[in-house]
Amino acid sequence: MNRAFSRKKDKTWMHTPEALSKHYIPYNAKFLGSTEVEQPKGTEVVRDAVRKLKFARHIKKSEGQKIPKVELQISIYGVKILEPKTKEVQHNCQLHRISFCADDKTDKRIFTFICKDSESNKHLCYVFDSEKCAEEITLTIGQAFDLAYRKFLESGGKDVETRKQIAGLQKRIQDLETENMELKNKVQDLENQLRITQVSTSPVSSVTPKSPSTDIFDMIPFSPVSTQSSIPIPTRNGTQPPPIPSRSTEIKRDLFGAEPFDPFNCGGGDFPPDIQSKLDEMQEGFKMGLTLEGTVFCLDPLDSKC
Repeated sequence: MNRAFSRKKDKTWMHTPEALSKHYIPYNAKFLGSTEVEQPKGTEVVRDAVRKLKFARHIKKSEGQKIPKVELQISIYGVKILEPKTKEVQHNCQLHRISFCADDKTDKRIFTFICKDSESNKHLCYVFDSEKCAEEITLTIGQAFDLAYRKFLESGGKDVETRKQIAGLQKRIQDLETENMELKNKVQDLENQLRITQVSTSPVSSVTPKSPSTDIFDMIPFSPVSTQSSIPIPTRNGTQPPPIPSRSTEIKRDLFGAEPFDPFNCGGGDFPPDIQSKLDEMQEGFKMGLTLEGTVFCLDPLDSKC
């Protein structure tokens, strides 16, 4: 049963929307660990994962190792798993990547959720012992998912196509600027080669310095090439003068006021992440939805000893 939306209609959510939108809801729990699963949803999928992690924890407990305590911070921005004392974030699970959440209906302690890893794109199942708060935590995650989905639709979700068009225009402008710059450089190179050819083919004796022409204000007109390089230089002993350096280029900006992207010359925080791919990913995750279930994980005597 998908309780994420039926609970919403019954108005039995655990918290106010403001609490999850502007702040976060903290919970203390014990973290049994995470393990990879084959599917993003399914009671049998999480049941096998819980069995596996419970057995591993039972072995570690028999060796004297304690189950680590964590703090869960749930908001519309995701589920964070922190070390309780240092507040160091161990895992940050974004809501649109969480596809399944379930709590144990027999002992009210164990709950689990499946989240798609942002780096490996593998589905991981996280299992917790929540000290009789399992159902409340699953409902809180469901409410946060519902609020985050609404917020996404009200903001970026409606502008996905518009952002795609803007990204395409920005790419086209960047390509045109690059093409224009290449053409300018080619023209400059041809001018330099023509000037050198004219100087090298003219007799030395016939070369007479010419005074630069002036404008109506009796001033030398501005030339992008320096005055010294604009006067032909005679060759000596058949050698050609050094090539004239190309003109410096100014930093161009597109119609959005941004500098063209250079993957080989940019700082770590100079450019925002790929907004469009992020929107597409969130749209796909929210479209899949979040399934909340209450199921039974205590299937053997070993579970009650963990």
